[in-house]
Amino acid sequence: MSIADRGTEVLAMRAATEADVPALAALWHAGWQDGHAAVVPEGLLPHRDAASFAVRTRRHLGRIMLAERKGRLLGFYMLHDDELEQFYVAPQARGTGVAAELMKDAERAMAKVGAVRAWLACSVGNLRAARFYEKCGWQRMGVEPMELEVLEGSFTLDIWRYEKDLGGGG
Repeated sequence: MSIADRGTEVLAMRAATEADVPALAALWHAGWQDGHAAVVPEGLLPHRDAASFAVRTRRHLGRIMLAERKGRLLGFYMLHDDELEQFYVAPQARGTGVAAELMKDAERAMAKVGAVRAWLACSVGNLRAARFYEKCGWQRMGVEPMELEVLEGSFTLDIWRYEKDLGGGG
């Protein structure tokens, strides 16, 4: 599916493939370092090296949609039922409208599979992400513990839970 961006270039949305794994993992790792590393407990940091993002990207490849322009990766999201599990935008795409279009696409995809109320987890203290989610109509419901996937099991982290009504599926 393609959608027009603010200019004459087209922003393409498509399912990720095996060939996309290196670029997706690199974007995910860099974005995580930028948005999370300073606000999460130090004990999580060893579980978030570049190799772990490659493994996790490959593990969840069938649930990732990406946005690109002229073959250049600009962002991606990962869904799990009614959860927007991951959402990252490349630094060069911030402020261009790509994030808003990517979010609209994620919300449509969740509604299409029947999600009525979607949710996402935001690291406590990730203020840039929190502001974006709120601008998109997501509501912060509170703080709760969440078991994060790490290669050696799981890690418990307190997160801000956001929810949004999607209007009843598609």
